[in-house]
Amino acid sequence: MNWKGDIIGEIGLQFYGKTAASLSHEMKNALAIMNENAGLLEDFAAMAEGGVPIDPGRLKSLAGKIIKQVRRADGIVGTMNRFAHSVDESVADVDLGEIVEFVVALWRRLASMQGVTLEPRRGDSPVTITTNPFFLQNLISLCLDFAMAKVGAGKTVSLVAEETENGAEVRFMGVGGLAEVPDTFPANREKILLEALGAQLAVDTEAGELVLTLSRDVD
Repeated sequence: MNWKGDIIGEIGLQFYGKTAASLSHEMKNALAIMNENAGLLEDFAAMAEGGVPIDPGRLKSLAGKIIKQVRRADGIVGTMNRFAHSVDESVADVDLGEIVEFVVALWRRLASMQGVTLEPRRGDSPVTITTNPFFLQNLISLCLDFAMAKVGAGKTVSLVAEETENGAEVRFMGVGGLAEVPDTFPANREKILLEALGAQLAVDTEAGELVLTLSRDVD
């Protein structure tokens, strides 16, 4: 039995489920706001039928709010679609900066719930590596989860994607308290993903950073 493969599959399902739940919750919020505004439009229609004059400005405002939520919902669907397609290829050429920005987009609601601000940064040039996109998203998310728990509410975690001599790295900056990193991190799930991606994870206690080093080409 390939126990590592089984664990990677389990980790992947947990990541997929957590992310899908967060995105669907955002979708429900957008739909709830649209439903509320649609109810107000029905009230205005009933008032108009009863001979009560309706201010066109209020109708225009309501329509604008509905349009805003439609655009929000469309963006969430686009994100869900992109996330679903991240499992299409086991190995692909990716722009690491784009991957970081995408993971931040996936986690922005969860970060907001913890009172943490996420700040992705990238240079002018793409940082291209060949890797497993889904595994990489999963690993960055696990590191981000740890970093957010470390910094606590009211703080900012910055993520920087940079090219290195032999590949690339993602730096999680602004992470205080790293002198007290527990032995449980990285745990088995992070270690297995690190091995699968040919990656390494280091802690820079002085700089307050987690540094995820990635090979240019995954084996």
